Amino acid sequence: MKVDSALLDSEISFEEIYERHSHSKEDSASVPIDFRRMLWLESAQEPKDYVATKKEAMELTQEALSFYLQNKVELRQSKVSKTVEEVKKIIHQLTSVISLKDIRFQPISKSDFYNDNIKVLAPNQFLITVPLKGLVGYKKQQNRRWRYYSLSGSPQVSPVRDPEDLYQWLEVNQFLKSLQQWHEMDVIIEGDIIPAKVLQVFRNLVDISIKTCSLTSKANLLDSYGSTVRLEVETSVCQVEVELVPVVEIFNQWCDKARWPRCLKRWPSREKTECIKSIGFSLMACSSFHWQLNFSQAEYILMEGIDEDGGCRKTCFQVLRQMKEDVWCPGNKPIITSQHLKMVLFWTCEKYPHAKDWKIFTVSFLRLVRKLHKCVSQHFLKHYFVNGHNMFQYVSINDLDAIAQKLTLFLENPVFCWT
Repeated sequence: MKVDSALLDSEISFEEIYERHSHSKEDSASVPIDFRRMLWLESAQEPKDYVATKKEAMELTQEALSFYLQNKVELRQSKVSKTVEEVKKIIHQLTSVISLKDIRFQPISKSDFYNDNIKVLAPNQFLITVPLKGLVGYKKQQNRRWRYYSLSGSPQVSPVRDPEDLYQWLEVNQFLKSLQQWHEMDVIIEGDIIPAKVLQVFRNLVDISIKTCSLTSKANLLDSYGSTVRLEVETSVCQVEVELVPVVEIFNQWCDKARWPRCLKRWPSREKTECIKSIGFSLMACSSFHWQLNFSQAEYILMEGIDEDGGCRKTCFQVLRQMKEDVWCPGNKPIITSQHLKMVLFWTCEKYPHAKDWKIFTVSFLRLVRKLHKCVSQHFLKHYFVNGHNMFQYVSINDLDAIAQKLTLFLENPVFCWT
């Protein structure tokens, strides 16, 4: 039995279409499953005849999955790719002018290849790191010392608080070679390179350069909330909010605070782990005093070859991200971003390292959703590389509870939801 195409094109709901055909004399099993709401097997409640049910679920899932990937995930990817290309050209032009004015800031590449400086948090929310130049030969800090100063450089009676797990101090003498400009008072206090001061210099350069390179119709500098530099960028697809973050790249070293990999873990492989640790990490200027650890290159390597064993991890992640953006946490500034979902994926991959754990999409996908639900419900999501840091630490508990409720409803009756 086939559904009348005229019905599909009409204003009638898909539930009503299904209701009409479900009363047909023909076997209801012949009703096509490519409706906008697809039923899924809840793997947590496995029936006795599990083998037969798994086979049926796989058949249904493959057809439903193909429909969803084509009509939602691939469409989203196409739009995001186009947006990224347009934003990349604008930011490249802007940072090229900035670099001419201040050699400490490098321009963003406009290469067609993958650029790990650009992180898509949501379709209209990007984080772009701007590499800093002239700091070479990083060495670890040997001695702990207290800081008694404000951002203006005035002395204080009590010390500035110590960095949290995902942050650290950065001293100019931690580098074997450094440009003279990094010893200027516009960015340092008592030998410390201060993120807030670097951001202040950078923000002024961004403001001037937008006018210098005639980008006022495409990019607008937004009011600052704390230590951030945010732009509103116009593209042919949508309006995007871009946060520009200066970053110090540390090559060929691994961070002491990242106690990774953990002992006796089988994911990722030893070869991939060694590759990741040899590449290094970076430090982002996105707070007042402390530099934030960043592992974007490590995350890229993990994602790039995540299904070398023929699993469905990346597909699960793509569908999870799509459902998050459409249903569980929509909006221009979602409190849960793709970055949070990557952490959920990595932790789940580590717990389930074998290829057999990622063969059946339905089971694998619902496992990811349950992990996300647990983290959101407990208001606690450990950073994958620095597991002492809670990525939900500064997120509203009420907002998290609202998302947890949506995830609960989904797990009670797993369906594809279209907006």
